[in-house]
Amino acid sequence: MTIIDKIRERLLLRRERQNEYESQALRRYFASRYDITIGLYSYGCFDRWRIPPGSVIGRYCSIAKTARILDANHPIDALSTHPYFYDPSFGIVRSDRTVKTRIVIEDGVWISHNATITPGCGRIGRGAIIGAGAVVTKDVPPYAILAGAPARVVRLRFSQATIDRIEESCWWELDKTALSQLVAERPDFVFAPASAAA
Repeated sequence: MTIIDKIRERLLLRRERQNEYESQALRRYFASRYDITIGLYSYGCFDRWRIPPGSVIGRYCSIAKTARILDANHPIDALSTHPYFYDPSFGIVRSDRTVKTRIVIEDGVWISHNATITPGCGRIGRGAIIGAGAVVTKDVPPYAILAGAPARVVRLRFSQATIDRIEESCWWELDKTALSQLVAERPDFVFAPASAAA
């Protein structure tokens, strides 16, 4: 990336991050430049240093600016785990010797401060919550709350009947106007879906 490209990127990011919830320009830029797909209304994920290429992030996701997603580990079978042994940009090895993992984060996920998603995790299910400081080492079921290092499922957010009802609603496909209408017409479902399902 040239100096001019870096300046352009900084200006774009400064301008478009003011409305990162809805900026289509920011989403197009990250998709074309960094191969990171970010759904509408998601925020905290416009950072190529914390979100690796190939990541797919759904709509309405909340990702803390201190959370990090890792797509590869240092290979451990060579003499050393130093980048000289796996990164071809240093001129020692001819090809990248890491194994990359593509992460899919489904809609409505919250990843809290200082959480780390390791290459062992390929998918975080819709509506999941990753607690602060959690280290996620495997796939996360939908609507699960995880905490700890390594992270474990503390509980599901809702009963299976409520999850089924939420899934049937497909609320994450709504735009801001339709979501506002849902809040006005069905506040019981929006703010207490477990009670509404009962």
